[in-house]
Amino acid sequence: MIATTATRVNAMLWRSPRSWPGALVADWHRSMRFRATAITLAATSLAILIICTIMGLVIRNDLFEARKEESLHNARSAVAQAQNVLDSGVAGDDRATLSTLWREAQGELSRTASSNRIVGLLAESAADGYTPPGFGSLQLTSAQLSNELRTRVQKVPGRQAWQSIALPHGDEGESAGIVVGQLLKIPGVATYDVYIAYDLADADETLLFVQRTLWFAGLTLVALIAAISWLVLRSVSSPIIEAAETSARLASGELGVRLPVHGEDELASLGTSFNAMADSLERQIKELAELSLVQQRFVSDVSHELRTPLTTIRLAAEMLNDQKEEFDPTTARTAELLHTQVQRFETLLADLLEISRYDAGSVQLEIEATSLAQLAEEIIDQMRPLAETHHTELRMVAPGGYSPVDMDPRRVRRVLRNLVGNAIEHGEGRPVVVTVDSNQYAVAVGVRDYGMGMRPADVEHVFDRFWRADPSRKRTIGGTGLGLSIALGDATLHGGTLQVWSELGVGSNFVLTIPRSDDQMDGPSPIPLEPQESVADLGGVTQPIVLRPAASGQGEHS
Repeated sequence: MIATTATRVNAMLWRSPRSWPGALVADWHRSMRFRATAITLAATSLAILIICTIMGLVIRNDLFEARKEESLHNARSAVAQAQNVLDSGVAGDDRATLSTLWREAQGELSRTASSNRIVGLLAESAADGYTPPGFGSLQLTSAQLSNELRTRVQKVPGRQAWQSIALPHGDEGESAGIVVGQLLKIPGVATYDVYIAYDLADADETLLFVQRTLWFAGLTLVALIAAISWLVLRSVSSPIIEAAETSARLASGELGVRLPVHGEDELASLGTSFNAMADSLERQIKELAELSLVQQRFVSDVSHELRTPLTTIRLAAEMLNDQKEEFDPTTARTAELLHTQVQRFETLLADLLEISRYDAGSVQLEIEATSLAQLAEEIIDQMRPLAETHHTELRMVAPGGYSPVDMDPRRVRRVLRNLVGNAIEHGEGRPVVVTVDSNQYAVAVGVRDYGMGMRPADVEHVFDRFWRADPSRKRTIGGTGLGLSIALGDATLHGGTLQVWSELGVGSNFVLTIPRSDDQMDGPSPIPLEPQESVADLGGVTQPIVLRPAASGQGEHS
């Protein structure tokens, strides 16, 4: 289910090119398969790029070296053949014979060399008579030869010198080439620089073909590795995704779901262990559910069975308490304590019955249109005698909350009675402020005391059953430890909330919020949880209780 939802979301993101960066980020964070494939693809591409680049450079260098050696060998052979022609001929001082011999040497150069780009330049004349001129080529001119090359050829007789050169290549521009220079001598007449240029265009074409082949092979290899990685990761991640979906279903309450087990590998062991864990959880949850049901029935049955004898005991205690003035002081005190404890026991029994109804899910609301401000006023009037015994002043501030809202008035009264009673008991004799307000979303009531307050660790447990912040503190109103737990349940039944703020040495603030309709909160509570005023801001003047009729609409939030 989770994976299906994520797949749908990713498919929607990939529909628009503008959302592709977001889709990539989402896939990177959500999909282990995508992340592993992307990392593998990036690492493989980098490795193949480095390998192809290195191989291309090595092949280019090797190809150039091979063509260079071939050119040097060919030039050496051509010049040697021409030198043999010149050495074997006898020219003397005869101009015609010398010219013929020089032409024969040029012809031998042209036949032996594998290039027609040949230039011969007069370097030194050894006779006063006729000296044959140099020769040239349309494809190679003396202007293309550098002075450094000519200097090396003339200073090192018997050795070849070479350099790279750019040669014209038809109408297509220039191509790479190499020119080889060597001395050629006409004995007793003159010395010439002979330069033969070799075109390397065929080597460039070979290098280009090899490079294209390398890149094509590299890209193909990257694609194959990506596909293989995707398939392998899919075979590994699919059981993990299935396990995650099954775990989510198990966590949502489908205790009967299990993983299919195939084979005997590590994934099969994972599935077997998961299924064993699910069986154990299902068995334990069912046992706990049965135990909880037995416990609920026990509490309910015992509470019901105790009501009849408790009624008899209560009547007897009331009779004794009514006649305590006729007893001696010790007996009268005993009768008074008996009456008080029986009342407390009856309250505890009623709370236990209410808790058992909550646990059984059989609680029903009796909805009536009721003014929360009027309920708060009634509770304040009821609790005023208790407040006077604690020297506590009750104040009410009601800017809103007068218009009727659907609620169960009996349960809301119980919540307010519990909150105001707790505030009186823990308020250390300081004023207790009850605030009622409303907005377009909900109505709320806040009960603020300025007592000792609670630590943050205590606030987390304030709604737990039978929990007390200070067990050594004496109860003066006969609490059972279930009041706030029942109050939270009543608030939840209304679709509202019961929240608490408390700070040690500053006091506490409980806020009950009830939505206006649909049993859900669509906006913020009209009363902030953390109060803004302190006890010093109250002064010594009592805030009067002023309730305005709902028809007037004054102070009521829309």
